Amino acid sequence: MTAPQAGTPLEGAEARSQRSAQPALRVRAATAIALGLAGVLGLIMFTWPLLVSPDSQAVQRGDGPWLFVLVLPVAMAVVLAEVSSGGIDTKAVAMLGVLTAIGAALRPVGAGVAGIETMFFVLVLAGRVYGAGFGFVLGATTMFASALLTGGVGPWLPFQMVAASWAGLGAGLLPERPRGRAEIAMLAAYGAFWAYAYGFLLNLWFWPWAIGADTELSFVAGAPVLENLHRFVLFTVGTSTLGWDTGRAVTNVVAIVVLGPAILSVLRRANRRAAFGAPVELVR
Repeated sequence: MTAPQAGTPLEGAEARSQRSAQPALRVRAATAIALGLAGVLGLIMFTWPLLVSPDSQAVQRGDGPWLFVLVLPVAMAVVLAEVSSGGIDTKAVAMLGVLTAIGAALRPVGAGVAGIETMFFVLVLAGRVYGAGFGFVLGATTMFASALLTGGVGPWLPFQMVAASWAGLGAGLLPERPRGRAEIAMLAAYGAFWAYAYGFLLNLWFWPWAIGADTELSFVAGAPVLENLHRFVLFTVGTSTLGWDTGRAVTNVVAIVVLGPAILSVLRRANRRAAFGAPVELVR
């Protein structure tokens, strides 16, 4: 038996398989550190009121979130600069632009109606195919672009960008082995999970100032963390979990189950043909 010659279908299939395994954005050590620092800052940004003393001026004045509105974009810019310094090529940038535009255009379709969010399933599927680093950047750029498109720029935007970035990051970190129906089931479960997680995080940032200080759901500065978390869970369940967040979860599950197989096929075909990371040859 002779070995297959160069250019045979077997060799082409192997090459395509190898290219399909390449992420659109290579996460180097420095990029991973930048992503980790941004993640830590984001976690602090959401949870800091639970850890401050009752006489904290930031809590009393309610100006804590504004500090993060100024600091977080700087951290995100550092991450994007590190990513673009060698971890992403022009083909991945083009794909990022296309998917950002699609996500930004889809978000206004359902936002504001019974919690229907038509953006997140694209973020989950793209993160799954193109990797964790790509999903992180796509979450930030999509949320930012959609805010510009809908006029939704405000102190809440950095928090939305962080939460969406984490959703894309997590999709890229899911186990690689499941395929077919098992993969769709896994992605649908992940989409449902992040529908509730996103609502949880976005509620957490404004909850300390959302209601007065004299109710059972109110934030109490300096109280034990578990006590405040108990109050917050009751607040979240009563205001968004049973309505808005459930609508987002249903939207994600239905979209992933119905459209997921076709979209995954298209994205993976584009990934194979783009051969991310391969040098671009100029035709003279």
